[in-house]
Formats: sequence, structure tokens, C-alpha cells
Amino acid sequence: MTDSSVASLTAAASDSPVRARIWDLPTRVFHWALSAAVIGLIATGLGGVMEWHFRLGYSVLALLLFRLLWGFVGGRWSRFASFFYSPGSILAYLRGRAHPDHVIGHTPLGGLSVFALLAVLAVQVGTGLVADDEVSAAGPLTRFVSSQVVSLATGWHASQGKTLVIALVSLHVLAVLFYVLVKRHRLVRPMVSGDKLITPAGASSRVVAPSRDDAASRGLALVLFAVCAGVAYWIASLRV
Repeated sequence: MTDSSVASLTAAASDSPVRARIWDLPTRVFHWALSAAVIGLIATGLGGVMEWHFRLGYSVLALLLFRLLWGFVGGRWSRFASFFYSPGSILAYLRGRAHPDHVIGHTPLGGLSVFALLAVLAVQVGTGLVADDEVSAAGPLTRFVSSQVVSLATGWHASQGKTLVIALVSLHVLAVLFYVLVKRHRLVRPMVSGDKLITPAGASSRVVAPSRDDAASRGLALVLFAVCAGVAYWIASLRV
């Protein structure tokens, strides 16, 4: 959706759904790139292919840094504020009293899963940067912290952290399958095309603000990611 169509979309009085740009291109690219990188991290970690494990870890670091920034300046529905729900809002959703916004971007449960996954991945990458298996793999920041921190980080990264990442990724996939196969919600297609069909009932016949997804915002995303990739590259260069 370009500047010429950034105007708010209003759901029609009929049952015809309204198509709106919900997920901007940078968010979609981030989503699929992070998915591929995390799967690769799990595979290389379990298989002991450590050089590729490190490379993918730096890639995830760059992606997480980008998502942190994009969560404040990205498209309307990609911003953290759009899916940071209060406890009361979450409780109302669980009781079947969903707010209209809950069916547009991330649901309250979906928002919680996003925050949880990003947080766990951040901790896993952070501990990986200061971990040392004392055999062939040492993070680039190990020499900047104490041996006690290295020991704690190594233990977490190779055990609890790895298990938690696998569990959360599996839970995320199962939740998507449940919503797609059981509740018949289209979750995958909007994350590919960026557009979502919103029914008048879901939008309560009110104005639905689409996410900005024009050349300027995409250019900003490219600059931000370049900076984040540069930071990740610099950290990687500290490894000896």
C-alpha cells in the first residue's frame, strides 16, 4: 500500500470483507527470515555444525535488533503498542469478549507469544555470545566477562535455553495450525501478501487504519537493518 492509499479503510455495511494492508513488507521479510534462521540454529546446534551455528546466531542478532527498532517506527500493526494488551483486555479476550482490534493484528495471546519468543531468542543469542564449550566454540564476548558468567551462560545456552526455544517454536507452530485448521483463521496468507480481509463484524463497521508500507518506510527499514547488521558484524569480528 502506497501513500496514495494510506487513507483509512471503512468496513462496508454489507457482509463483504474489506482488504487492508496489515503487515508491511519489512515485517513480513523479518518474520520469514527469522523463522528460517531459528530453524537453522536449532539444526546446526543439535548437529554440532558450530561455524554455521555462529553465523546464523549473528543473523538472528541483527534481525532481533531490527525488530526492536521496527517495533517503534514500523507499520501501524507491527508496532509493539498495537499488541501490548492490558491484563483486562487479555482476560476479556479469553472470555469471548474480544475487542475489534484483536481480529486485525495480533490477538492478545498472539501478542504474548511474540513477546515471549523475542525475549527468549534475545536471551539465547546473548548467552551464546559469552558461552564457551571449552572445546571448539567460544562466543566473541567471552573475554569481556568473568569465568562465572561464562559458565552460567554456557549451561543455560546448551540446556534450558535450547529446550525453551524448541518448545516455544513448536508451540507457535501448533497455535498457527490450530487457528488455521480449527478456527479457520487465515494467518499465513496475510504474512505473505501483507493484506488481510476484515469483515464488518470483526471491524465493527468502524475505520480500520492500515499499516504504512510505501517506498519511504521500506527505505527506512533497509537503513535500520543495515545498521543492525553492521552492529552484529562488529560483534562477530571480536571473536578470536
